Amino acid sequence: MIAADLFPVILGPFIGSFVLVTVLRYPGLDGVAFGRSACPACHAPIAARDLVPIVGWVLLKGRCRDCAAVIGWHYPAVEFAAAGIALWAATVASGWLLWVSCALGWTLLALSLIDLRCYRLPDFLTLPTLLAGLAVIAWVSPASLQDHVFGAALGYGALAGIGWLYRILRRREGLGLGDAKLLAAGGAWLSWQALPAIVLTAAALALTVVLAVHLLRRVPLSAATRVPFGPYLAAAIWLAWLYGPLELAV
Repeated sequence: MIAADLFPVILGPFIGSFVLVTVLRYPGLDGVAFGRSACPACHAPIAARDLVPIVGWVLLKGRCRDCAAVIGWHYPAVEFAAAGIALWAATVASGWLLWVSCALGWTLLALSLIDLRCYRLPDFLTLPTLLAGLAVIAWVSPASLQDHVFGAALGYGALAGIGWLYRILRRREGLGLGDAKLLAAGGAWLSWQALPAIVLTAAALALTVVLAVHLLRRVPLSAATRVPFGPYLAAAIWLAWLYGPLELAV
């Protein structure tokens, strides 16, 4: 790893802070870009010195400076996660490709958190991710662009079709179009050949986590149990990107 590749890691906590603001303010997103950060309890504006990612939370001991309300651990956790994504990407990529990989990882992080919180995968993140994947492939390997366009179409059609069939058979929603759009983005980045591995990896991760939560926390399971599939799709896409097509650019 060269010194320049550490910059995304340093920037990571700041990106993580922005990601969490986006997640917490979704779906309204009021003031995400220019709005002033405030305490969720007393609504007092947070001073600039307290906005430094991770450090500010530690110095405040996880409490608001004005009202002493608890500031959740999820703030530094997401900031650490964004830095971890950049560090992880830096182990397999460098230069401009590192920045591309970090952008993908940070977007997948935001999508995962929104899905966990709201059971939604918003178009304002899934669709630009799809287009960005096609743009990257057009730059890195234009000869394979057709396979990636087909991957996007196949990814969307496969999950949308499964969701439609489930709705017909069970008369309730089982798989949202947001999942289909996220898999389409995965197809855009990774080509149609990677789709079976992405789906199988995501399903295995989801099953493992759901069973672990059931066993450890005694959470009841039934056919009606809601499980956000987005985080597992995002994890599978991330793993496939890091350990698959990055070789196209080296």
